[in-house]
This record gives sequence, structure tokens and C-alpha cells, in this order.
Amino acid sequence: MILSLRKKTNIRVRQPLNKVMIPVLDTHFQKQLQAVEDIILSETNIKQMEYITGDSEVLVKKIKPDFKILGPKYGKIMKQLASMINSLGQEDIHKLENNETLTFEINGQKVDIMREDVEISTRDIPGWSVISMDKLTVALDITITDELKKEGLARELVNRVQNMRKDMGLEVTDRISLQIVKAEQTFEAFQLFKDYICTETLADVALVEKPLNNGFEDVELINGVPAKIKIEKDIKN
Repeated sequence: MILSLRKKTNIRVRQPLNKVMIPVLDTHFQKQLQAVEDIILSETNIKQMEYITGDSEVLVKKIKPDFKILGPKYGKIMKQLASMINSLGQEDIHKLENNETLTFEINGQKVDIMREDVEISTRDIPGWSVISMDKLTVALDITITDELKKEGLARELVNRVQNMRKDMGLEVTDRISLQIVKAEQTFEAFQLFKDYICTETLADVALVEKPLNNGFEDVELINGVPAKIKIEKDIKN
């Protein structure tokens, strides 16, 4: 679901994001998530996961009747029933999500509403993207701060260098020298995450003012940001 939100908002997985919020209906479900939290965060490149309890007002649910199910059963009072369902508060919606039954009386007729009789979704929050599937809701913080953008550029550079290493037939343990031409859009990012780049690519990194010789390649990073780089096997190692 997180990956589908990334795809929907056109944010690559290599672009780190700050937070994902997940409403938890009970402690058992929360413990299940916590047991695999590190895997989820790693696979989706998210910094932290926040668990939202049922009484939180951060994520506001909305509800509407499923006319295909309710219409055949309550055709004569469907208009009044739809109005009643649309006016349900967060507490009643939470009860339905926990498979409780809500009972009403309309024109002297008893009506039982269950989870399968309604459609429940979550209202979008500014700066977040939200998706619901069955009982599970995921809200993804899609705000990309300057710091996150820089880290994303560094991660994308590492990916490009790793592909170039592979194309050159280098061994996993081979060290390289990596030259990067300084550019306004990338200099701060590569300087800030230089140690990360060096570690991930087994490279001695040099930021140069301009291409000093042949062999530099133009690569495209996140959001079309360009970079000019050159890698060579480090014969000293």
C-alpha cells in the first residue's frame, strides 16, 4: 500500500520520506506491525512509522452506504437510511470497523448496519496521501524537505555508480575512484552524504570544478536532476 502511494504520487522508492501513519484497531494488530516494522521501513525507504489509536483525530474517516447491498433490503426507506449513515460520527464508524453492528429504527422498521453494508474511507490530509484497503489505512507523508531531497540525490547517484561498476565488470570488492563535477543542484547533497556515497560504492570521491579529461558520463538523477561523473578502478587497491 505504501509503494502504491509512492507510485500514485510519482515519488521513487530511492527518495526517502519522513513518516507513515497507520491507525491501529487493537494492540494485537499493533504488535504484528511492530514485529516487522524495520522490514517495512527499509523496503519502502521511510524514516519512521507512527501508530494512530482509534480515538485520534489526525485521520478522519468518512462513510457512505453501499447502495448495491442496502438497496434491495431497504428500498422504501433507503433515502432516510442513507442520510442516517452519512451523518454517523467517528465513534460509530470505529464500531463498524471493529465488526460491531449498529441498530436503527426508521418508520417503525428495525435496521441493522454492519461493516459490509457501508464504504469507509479516510479524508486526505494536506501534505499526505492516504489509502484504505479493508480494515487497513495508510497515510504517507509526501512532503520532501530539503534534507530528504539531498539524501534522495545521493541514493540515486549510488545506484547509477553501482550500475556503472557492473557494466565495467568490476568485482564487488574492487575499490574505485569517483570524480563528480560540481553543480549547483547537487553539490550540497554530495558533500553532505559523501561518506555514505564512499561506503556504498567503495569509492574515493573527488568533487571537481570541471571535467579534467575524457570518460565523464552524464547521468540523470531524481526529478531529472543531471550529474556528470567518471569512475575508474583504483589500481592502488
